[in-house]
Amino acid sequence: MNEITYRKIIHIDMDAFYASVEQLDNPDLRGKPVAVGGASERGVVSAASYEARKFGVRSAMSGVLARKNCPHIIFVPPRFERYKEISQKIRKIFYEYTNLVEPLSLDEAYLDVTENKKGNPSASLIAKEIRQRIFNELHLNASAGISSSKFIAKIASDINKPNGQKTIPPEEVIQFLEDLPIEKFFGIGKVTAAKMYNLGIFNGKDLKEKDEAFLTTHFKKSGSHYYNLVRGNFYSKVKPNRERKSVAAEHTFIKNLTSEIFMLEKLEKISKELEQRLEKSKVSGKTITLKIKYSDFKTQTRSKTLPYFVKEKAVLFETVKELLFQEKVLNSVRLLGISVTNLNIHSKKKPEKSINVQLKFEF
Repeated sequence: MNEITYRKIIHIDMDAFYASVEQLDNPDLRGKPVAVGGASERGVVSAASYEARKFGVRSAMSGVLARKNCPHIIFVPPRFERYKEISQKIRKIFYEYTNLVEPLSLDEAYLDVTENKKGNPSASLIAKEIRQRIFNELHLNASAGISSSKFIAKIASDINKPNGQKTIPPEEVIQFLEDLPIEKFFGIGKVTAAKMYNLGIFNGKDLKEKDEAFLTTHFKKSGSHYYNLVRGNFYSKVKPNRERKSVAAEHTFIKNLTSEIFMLEKLEKISKELEQRLEKSKVSGKTITLKIKYSDFKTQTRSKTLPYFVKEKAVLFETVKELLFQEKVLNSVRLLGISVTNLNIHSKKKPEKSINVQLKFEF
């Protein structure tokens, strides 16, 4: 009989990363409600300290609403270069344990420690050690989730936040999924959750009782995904070399734009910014997409694929100008963005080493 094989995955998630960095660099902010972002009418909260979260302040919330929820909140502008600098130091710690590191953003990453540089058989102890090192060396807190898959590890990292960790060993995964509230499933947002409630699906057990045909009828292609997900059928590996799929730039405006002339003026500046990002990333692409978000928050995209790779501002601008006039703008505009996809990235991937480990030791 073949033994069941498992990987040992850690998901490290920094606690209120941007806000914590601001509190680290400015002692006057410590212990106070802090929001990284803009307090203006069009400002958006990029991150909120835990002191601010107690008042219901969350990332992606408007600055106006954040101020309403917490009148004494302190807004600070983002400093992405500083966050990137610290993120690189955190990743350096990760690589001392394994080369299988998949960054998701500046403040979170997956680590596969099935085989690790420390020879430590316990993923839980490795996670604890990494979190302690981040605190000792960088004076920041991190939380961790540990399990046999990326999906479960990511959910687990949120359970004992802040500054905690949670291990879901392989033999407990199915029960954990059955007990999990449906809105806690990573990838199921508010709209999908509401639809599931109407179908009598409130947790993983309810979801598991629905057959695949039922789920695909109501959720189309995602139905098969949910069917397999709740049964623990997820095999995605940690991918240390994630290819960049797009490069983009966008601006939200203080006042809505009602004239195409003003829109073109903004798009020219965005094209220049995008050219610089493409140059810095040393890539170019064939597909150019114009993103328009209207004052009623409806979003529209228009794309064109060129027969050659481009990154020059002049070509980007001429293409989005054509896309802008492709059809009439429906309403006043609060955001414009340009993205380039279909990039000229060609990676020669080596076949992944197969890992067959029966976890008979501490997980």
